[in-house]
Amino acid sequence: MPVSGTSCDCCAAASGAERIAAPVACFHCGLPVPPGTPYAVQAGGDARAVCCAGCEAAASAVIGQGLGDDYRLRDRPAGGSSSADPGEDLALYDDPELQRGFVRRGRNGSEALLLLEGIRCAACAWLNEQAISRLPGVLGVEVNFAAHRASVRWDPSRIRLSEILAAVRRIGYRAFPYDPARVDALDRGERRDALWRLFVAGFGMMQVMMYALPAYIAADGEMTGDIEQLLRWASLALTLPVVGYSAAPFFKGAWRDLGLSRLGMDVPVALGIAVAFGASVAATLAGAGEVYFDSVAMFVFLLLLGRYLGLLGRQRAARTLQHLGRLVPDFARRLRDFPRSLETERVAAVALKAGDHALIKPGETFPADGTVVEGFGAASEALLSGEARPKAKRPGDAVIAGATNLSSPLVVKIEKVGQDTVLSSILRLVERAAAEKPRLIELADKAASWFVLLVLVLASIAGIFWAAADATLALPVVVAVLVATCPCALSLATPVALTVAVAELAGRGIVVARHQALEALARATDVVFDKTGTLTRGEPRLAEARIHGRVPAGRCLAIAAAIEAASEHPIGKAFAAAGAGIAGLQVADIRNVPGAGLEARVEGRRYRIGTPAFALERAPGSGAAAEGGENTVVWLGDESGPLASFCLGDELRHEAGEVVAALRALGVTVHLLSGDGEGATREVARRAGIDIVQARATPEHKRRYVADLQRRGRAVAMVGDGINDAPVLARADLSLAMGGGARLAQMRSDAVILSEDLRELPRAVEHARRALRVVRQNVAWAFAYNLAVLPLALSGMLTPWAAAIGMSGSSLLVVLNALRLQGKLRGRAARTAISESAMSQA
Repeated sequence: MPVSGTSCDCCAAASGAERIAAPVACFHCGLPVPPGTPYAVQAGGDARAVCCAGCEAAASAVIGQGLGDDYRLRDRPAGGSSSADPGEDLALYDDPELQRGFVRRGRNGSEALLLLEGIRCAACAWLNEQAISRLPGVLGVEVNFAAHRASVRWDPSRIRLSEILAAVRRIGYRAFPYDPARVDALDRGERRDALWRLFVAGFGMMQVMMYALPAYIAADGEMTGDIEQLLRWASLALTLPVVGYSAAPFFKGAWRDLGLSRLGMDVPVALGIAVAFGASVAATLAGAGEVYFDSVAMFVFLLLLGRYLGLLGRQRAARTLQHLGRLVPDFARRLRDFPRSLETERVAAVALKAGDHALIKPGETFPADGTVVEGFGAASEALLSGEARPKAKRPGDAVIAGATNLSSPLVVKIEKVGQDTVLSSILRLVERAAAEKPRLIELADKAASWFVLLVLVLASIAGIFWAAADATLALPVVVAVLVATCPCALSLATPVALTVAVAELAGRGIVVARHQALEALARATDVVFDKTGTLTRGEPRLAEARIHGRVPAGRCLAIAAAIEAASEHPIGKAFAAAGAGIAGLQVADIRNVPGAGLEARVEGRRYRIGTPAFALERAPGSGAAAEGGENTVVWLGDESGPLASFCLGDELRHEAGEVVAALRALGVTVHLLSGDGEGATREVARRAGIDIVQARATPEHKRRYVADLQRRGRAVAMVGDGINDAPVLARADLSLAMGGGARLAQMRSDAVILSEDLRELPRAVEHARRALRVVRQNVAWAFAYNLAVLPLALSGMLTPWAAAIGMSGSSLLVVLNALRLQGKLRGRAARTAISESAMSQA
């Protein structure tokens, strides 16, 4: 069957004949299909061309899920406009089957992550946010300028998704469900468009400056009037494409802002360009007066240069975060009949189900979360966590989607797929951060908006004053005021720096789930650690079991393992490992008491396991033995009294002492809070070098402890791991969860340390402080520059071309200052690793 990218009749009629056709667009991503590409998918009875194996797998999965209607919106080149009616296209997004792929539904309404096309500045993001939030039925919206994304929640009974997308189109933008292929296409198109506009402006500027130079250096009488007029006409011809093409985004943005009765960054820029160019055209036609073609071309070029560098920095930072979404492979080798046969079939990774077995060869990526059942090897999780050291894998070890198999083939039993994988949880954290607008950016946007109004008022007053005092200076002063004081630097000062800083942390394995976390991390005065799974490995092992009743040791261990099987706490894993091979018991009515333990009915009898006070509460007066020294002691009891106590040992992280010392060197006070016994908690604190310790702390006690620190004016960062830490994580100014911790703790935290290397914490504190210093420097420079240049422009001492250089240079300076953050964290970490390696070899 011939492969076609279109469904027109002429193509169908030409089957069997050799013909030359225009490049076909990929049916899935919209990019051109290279000649001779063999990949295709079946859709609507036709074979549709796709550009690569990845698009073939993705399209096959989408169609296989019954979501083929989505391609009615996407069988055109990315970035192109549809010839179909916009209302008809948007209505397709209301299809419940189509929404399954990108809409999350919950008790608080539906939620989707949208990609916004046409966003160029913080004002554009604000405008979209306002337009969407005012719609009846929209419950919440957060637009992120750096990521060009909007997180929207709505009530489906009051408003349809198509109405939200239509509202975005009405204000001059386009919104689509987030899709990595579309993001890549839009990013490439945005860079290409910006580079062409920059090229035209740069070429025009150089030529116009060449024609303007004789007028600047010629003495009176050295240049005849006809030569001067010829140079003016040549300058006009060269400046026209600069204004009409290169500066077009400024005029479009200003027109859109004025149509919505608001003042954005583009308004003073467009006014300055229009006034200067219009006056120069009038002077050229009249053959008398001053012309400012050189100033206009220079202003547009330098402003576009600053925005282009900011665009590159923003896209590079966004790619650092978006790479997580591309880690899962398109295909997987599913074993047809394991363990009887190792015969494999090639299937789309999204088609895997829990319980399947997959073969992962060396160099391939794990398609889902699972457990190794056959084979010995090593896996790299560097792209996920930033941890460069491979991890050994053997039967029984867990593997996560996105990690890479480095050595021998491994057979993996699939346990979690799709939205249930660790990688998907991380992606949801990244999406949440991308959709939020940091407080610092909101303050900068408000200040910039008020400053735009002030600039327009002052420019009008200056024009009236100089028109009365010296009419020849009125126009140059107005142009200089509009150009020199445009608050572009102020609007760029914060978002570029924060976006770069967050991306750098992600590259080191610290995923920031809320942008406010960066500011809180920089200002943290106290760090409070949990013990189990944070300062320790979180891999407790059963060291000793003591029997206190008539129930045999094996029966006590079986009861404990059966109850703890429902817990995500590391202690539960210890009992699962110790009780492996013991016949399972019937468990019912499980109740979790945070900070105390678990209660359940096992084969008709009620038991409790946890702290002594909790486990023995139903048998008052029974008493409890002494603590287990440096080990954690867990008690098992019933109505008759204690049955057994289990001593669990957990290894202290080797870097714990180094981390505490590094935090102290940064001026941070370190605390240890734990629900474990006094002996085990004190021993861990002693070995880690922590002086402030609280043992037997319940979740409520931990929350009150942090609240008390906050009342004393301290900024508290809490580092936790388990479900019991969720309340205190929510209370702290900054909450960090370990990557291997309970999912609830991770989702409530502001950041997650994926690498499980605590040494990243002091590095992150230092990096956050550096980022905040850069933000302060940028804001201080933007305000200082505008306050210094405004009197010069109002007094007529600043020429339009000097104003163009000053304003553009100011914007360029803040962007370059923010880009200094790129690579610094990784460079410092690399130097630390080299130093550690040299010391170990010595």
